[in-house]
Amino acid sequence: MIDTHKTGEFRYEVSDIRDQDEAEFGITPSQTVGPYVHIGLTLEDSEIVATEGDTIEVSFSVIDGNGDPVADAMIEIWQTRPDGTYNTDEVEGFRGLGRGMADETGTVTFTTLRPGATEEEAAHLKVGVFARGMLERLYTRLYFPENDNAADPVLELVDAARRDLLIAEPVDGGYRKTIVMQHADPGKETPFFRV
Repeated sequence: MIDTHKTGEFRYEVSDIRDQDEAEFGITPSQTVGPYVHIGLTLEDSEIVATEGDTIEVSFSVIDGNGDPVADAMIEIWQTRPDGTYNTDEVEGFRGLGRGMADETGTVTFTTLRPGATEEEAAHLKVGVFARGMLERLYTRLYFPENDNAADPVLELVDAARRDLLIAEPVDGGYRKTIVMQHADPGKETPFFRV
């Protein structure tokens, strides 16, 4: 769906400016990431967030509204330590930030520690999604099913009927989540946040 249907309706207003001299001075719009997004953005083993402690695996599969994998997606995660603090100091064996490129099935797997809750929010992973043809990254979250997520102020912003779209599925001692982009049925598309 992302690479096809180019004659369909555009989500964003299409400019009629055809020459750079016609454009007003100011901030330029975002550019798409292009087919070579992974060059220079991912380092070897950057999907390994933690190398010490009780690590878990968290897999994200990115699909479009047709159910096709987005094989060139890049996923970033940012999280707290298990004690609920962010990694502002260098801690050996834990970075707090991970980045990985999807394989041909649209899947990225991270090795990390289970994040802790903060004073304000339930334990979660902050998730950024990049892919070819997107003007800006998409922001979403992953919450864990065994935690009390009911009072999380960000999760409360999502319609109650769609909150389960942000809850991870336990699998083989780890977790899995499918991120659905551009689905015709808004109730099936992953909730994304404006940051």
